[in-house]
Amino acid sequence: MTDNYLTPEKETGKPETVPEKFWDTEKGAVRVDALLNSYLALEKKLSTMMPGMDTPEGKARALKVLGVPETPEDYAIDISHGLFETDPDVNKRLHALGFTPGQVQAVYDLAAEKLVPMIVQLADDYKADREIERLIAAFGGPEKWAETSRQLLAYGKKNFPPDVLASLASSYEGVMALHKMMKGGEAPGLSGSGPAETPGEQDLQSMMRDPRYWQKKDPAFVAKVTEGFRRMYS
Repeated sequence: MTDNYLTPEKETGKPETVPEKFWDTEKGAVRVDALLNSYLALEKKLSTMMPGMDTPEGKARALKVLGVPETPEDYAIDISHGLFETDPDVNKRLHALGFTPGQVQAVYDLAAEKLVPMIVQLADDYKADREIERLIAAFGGPEKWAETSRQLLAYGKKNFPPDVLASLASSYEGVMALHKMMKGGEAPGLSGSGPAETPGEQDLQSMMRDPRYWQKKDPAFVAKVTEGFRRMYS
């Protein structure tokens, strides 16, 4: 079959996508002047819908259109996580910058997600450094503390479950309690009944000799013993 070399007749019908008011039937073409006038009218209408920001009144109207409340106190912020409270000064500054309620909520959400864990970690690191300094001073310097620490770790691993040892080793008071027990020469929960200095310690020693603690390692019972040590030496 050969190609058709004949020029097809030019179509003059209006395309379906072109509105009637923009189509010149006689010329079979788009009315450019009507299209331009319609665009200019639309642009003028949009400019009146969004007030200018060059005056205080215009700025206030524009912010209202965007959803910014009239006062900082009108922000409804969700802090159900309970990590912190809303800050009136922060809200005032965000309002002055023209933040919408959604943007303000995003600021608080980011603080809860990123800043709070960072602050907690810094506080924990600072506390740990101070506790180490106290232990070094209590045991007569870095070298003596290093040796005592090694002995305490070996003693603790031999006589305590990992979670109890971790609890005692996580504070100055717990380490000093562990040292006192090590110097007393008694393996808690495994050997005889030496005189306890306080009734609380005697009760804990008795609980540590309970099979639920050293044999079955019942989670609830171990947690109770751990909490007892925390309270005694905190």
